[in-house]
Amino acid sequence: MHLDVVDLRNFYYRTGLGRAAQRMVREAVAEMWAPTAATGQTVAGFGFAVPLLRPYLADARRVISLMPGQQGVMPWPTGGPNHSVLCEETLWPLQTGHVDRLIVMHGLETSEHPSALLDECWRVLGPGGRVIFVVPNRTGLWSRRDATPFGFGRPYSSSQLEVQLKRHRFLPERSAAALYQPPSHKRFWLRSGPVWERIGRKIPVLAGGVLVVEASKQVYAQTGTGAPVSGRKRRGVLAGVPSPEAKPI
Repeated sequence: MHLDVVDLRNFYYRTGLGRAAQRMVREAVAEMWAPTAATGQTVAGFGFAVPLLRPYLADARRVISLMPGQQGVMPWPTGGPNHSVLCEETLWPLQTGHVDRLIVMHGLETSEHPSALLDECWRVLGPGGRVIFVVPNRTGLWSRRDATPFGFGRPYSSSQLEVQLKRHRFLPERSAAALYQPPSHKRFWLRSGPVWERIGRKIPVLAGGVLVVEASKQVYAQTGTGAPVSGRKRRGVLAGVPSPEAKPI
């Protein structure tokens, strides 16, 4: 079940915890994809990925925010030309192979058709295209509280997500975790958030609230030489026997 776009907007832009989550997840994504890495490329986001798309507005050739109909859409960015599009969850208004980089947040875990959604992600990516999935970590605290958007839908473990990506012709490249701070609106935990992030990245035993997984589109090479195969000519039972009208040599 997708969350409502109004609730997502209010969390990320009007609460201290949402702004902190936005900053931490954006930093984890930026470590994989620096804003300059998308220079001249088409960058798309699905679900509610607008908090992560803003750094690419300056250098990317085109930035598109795809929001599913079950969630609703809002104009984005504020104060500039609109980049948001309302779409069907598994039928995006994009040409095949049109996207260079794709970010999916609050899209996969809440989808009623995750397999079809992954197929659509694969379709719109061009050869060598890359995608980042941001999903709730099933062992983290954020997936256990419905006070944040990461408490809804199906949380994943790292191995579960990688297996599902491989089944849909994606090759997992890198993974990271973010949101080590407790999902609390209290001022003490908000102030200590950066400290929790630094500690969590150094101590593997701590579980981050979300998983950030980068994968590339896998295109299988054609097997064989590619030369046309000549079919055998079917010969009858009496093939090679001279006909009665044939004259003897």
